[in-house]
Amino acid sequence: MKRFALSALVTAMTVAGAAQAGVTDKDILNDQMSTGDVLTNGMGLRAQRYSPMDKINTKTVKDMRPVWAFSFGGEKQRGQESQPMVKDGVMYVTASYSRVFAVDTKTGDELWEYNARLPDGIMPCCDVINRGVALYDDLVIFGTLDAKLVALNNKTGKVVWKKTVEDYKAGYSITAAPIVVKGKVITGVSGGEFGIVGKVEAYDAKTGKLAWTRPTVEGHMGYIWKDGKKMENGISGGEAGKTWPGDLWKSGGAATWLGGTYDPDVDLLFFGTGNPAPWNSHLRPGDNLFSSSRLGIDPDTGKIAWHFQTTPHDGWDYDGVNELISFDYKANGKTVKAAATADRNGFMYVLNRENGDFIRGFPFVDKISWAKGLDAKTGRPIYDDANRPGNPADSKDGKKGKSVLAIPSFLGGKNWMPMAYSQDTELFYVPSNEWSMDIWNEPTAYKKGAAYLGAGFTIKALKDEYIGVLRAMDPKTGKEVWRFNNYAPLWGGVLATKGNLVFFGTPEGYLRGLNAKTGEVEYEFNTGSGIVGSPITWEENGEQFLSVVSGWGGAVPLWGGEVAKRVKHLNQGGTVWTFKLPK
Repeated sequence: MKRFALSALVTAMTVAGAAQAGVTDKDILNDQMSTGDVLTNGMGLRAQRYSPMDKINTKTVKDMRPVWAFSFGGEKQRGQESQPMVKDGVMYVTASYSRVFAVDTKTGDELWEYNARLPDGIMPCCDVINRGVALYDDLVIFGTLDAKLVALNNKTGKVVWKKTVEDYKAGYSITAAPIVVKGKVITGVSGGEFGIVGKVEAYDAKTGKLAWTRPTVEGHMGYIWKDGKKMENGISGGEAGKTWPGDLWKSGGAATWLGGTYDPDVDLLFFGTGNPAPWNSHLRPGDNLFSSSRLGIDPDTGKIAWHFQTTPHDGWDYDGVNELISFDYKANGKTVKAAATADRNGFMYVLNRENGDFIRGFPFVDKISWAKGLDAKTGRPIYDDANRPGNPADSKDGKKGKSVLAIPSFLGGKNWMPMAYSQDTELFYVPSNEWSMDIWNEPTAYKKGAAYLGAGFTIKALKDEYIGVLRAMDPKTGKEVWRFNNYAPLWGGVLATKGNLVFFGTPEGYLRGLNAKTGEVEYEFNTGSGIVGSPITWEENGEQFLSVVSGWGGAVPLWGGEVAKRVKHLNQGGTVWTFKLPK
């Protein structure tokens, strides 16, 4: 638990500070296969969330025990969606309301805390969460709910630089962990429900100077900065109004709220973009680029190298931000440089990560109602027009369009919670949910800082027995290899290890370890609050450790409708649990 003894604090800071060395670009690139630290969100820039460690395995995991638990303290509990980082015996972890903690990994003692002290008037869509930090040199960098990037000294927690990314009064915020590529810290923005304009930006990680900005709504110009001067950035981002009617592109959404991944093989950032604004699709005929898409972006300039749109003319808030994970596989004797993503719309996609070309797509949920399937050549959805919410203009009073039953719900077949890829089984482990929604459209108009939906909805479970399903999916065949059903929705990330284990948490509070090949439960421990964070593992003094943040919250209790009733009894929390095998 949190401890405040001054002598212990000073000693811990001195020992930890003396041992630390700065995080380099090489360290970051090697993060996936290194074991002594966790330096990136996703445990590697590709975000496969795979560890080559196997001391904790299907034979030994039953003996795994907690060794310390650190409380975030205070009354600021809410959802805790962070993935911790570890460097030289210090853990850096974020908490609700834009807080950062440094913790001694040996004892669980607090080394320092930074509290962003947020202004009144922040407008986070889906709880006051934060998903983690980025590490570079001697800096700890994270985004805040008032849309700032803050760089802290890793030894003291003092602010080194702070930059305003956007205006929180217009609905912007930052909830995702940034990433660092080639010395630049890369961030997206949240706020798609407020009619913001999504963008990806790069800042010099050491100084905070803006390097480039790339808006993600077609028609908005991108720029690079050289010697303090603003220059046009490669391409304009498309023709204004081409895939958007009138001026709606000026408040088009497409928020980049989850953050990105990077693949050094093709030297591209991969970012997903959120829903077009407003939700009422009858107000904005057209594909509405680059919303609900995956983008390949040049990390040096911000130029969009390619795009793939999963839900053109999105009318269900199916978004498109879910992580795109690079992986290789063999086909016809050749190596395919692929990338996979499991979309909120219920389809999983395998793309060529060099050019964004569609390779294959398949459902990863039991039922999809809004589309009849995917075009085999392009991956474009084949819409079921009867299952698009109706136009309010067609109703007698013009106030409410025809309601439809849409599957999945807008919270998605998979939402933000990151999947994992095992290099051993060559399977993706996908945290998914089985739910539907009644959805209808309403009239709306853009107003700065106000909700910009034009829709109403009610979410329902499809099954009485379960909503959450952890699935093992084969990306080469589209087949489900095994599944684990969970009563409450799954809302946290997944970790795969060479120990033939898959770890994940549940809203009921359980950290579970499953057999990666069969799905059999090998381990479980109840943390006392729902888990919506992402587990990590690392090695220290020859021992393998595993940590996960516990603290129920996120979008489900806020937006879940009838589903929220299923989890209303769950306790909030805010604790980092750390485990290892006994010596």
